Amino acid sequence: MFDALIDLDKELFLFLNQGTRNWLFDIVLPFLTDINRKPIGIVIHAILWLLLLTKGGRPGMIAALLLIPTIALSDQLNSSFLKFIVDRPRPCHELVNVHLLVGCGSGYSFPSSHAVNNFAAAMVLSYFLPRWTWAFFCYASVICFSRIYVGVHYPSDVIAGAMIGLVVGFVVVVAFRQTEEWWRRRNGSKTVTP
Repeated sequence: MFDALIDLDKELFLFLNQGTRNWLFDIVLPFLTDINRKPIGIVIHAILWLLLLTKGGRPGMIAALLLIPTIALSDQLNSSFLKFIVDRPRPCHELVNVHLLVGCGSGYSFPSSHAVNNFAAAMVLSYFLPRWTWAFFCYASVICFSRIYVGVHYPSDVIAGAMIGLVVGFVVVVAFRQTEEWWRRRNGSKTVTP
């Protein structure tokens, strides 16, 4: 049963990595997959974060500030702990003829840190800015698909990463709500959530 799931995962990877190949994805997805590491991406993310912090009202400010511990928690949990438990090689390390559009990387494959981090952020942002939920989760989903398309993750890597990210984001929101409730009771002040 487990072997059958692994085989299905590999077949789905090959379909998404090779069967959906086109010139547009070949240009756009390698750029998007690691946009957080490119100078232009860093500038865009910094501007959006500052706008959220300064122009998003109280919900935006809280969401912006909570993104810092959210990403720190999700990234360290995954990159420093979960990946070493599973110890799964990336598809570009174990399959032949992978349509590889970025460096394969030396790290492990399962779960995808990109998926964990982006879905954790999407969960937190959606809680405070529900009007933009569709945009946050569409962006996270495109990043997840890009990881398969560029050849560095299996579908199960990004699915598991997305689920873990949702849990991390949920935990951060619950911890914030508990802290907010404690503070409100202590000071008799209003809540700051939307």
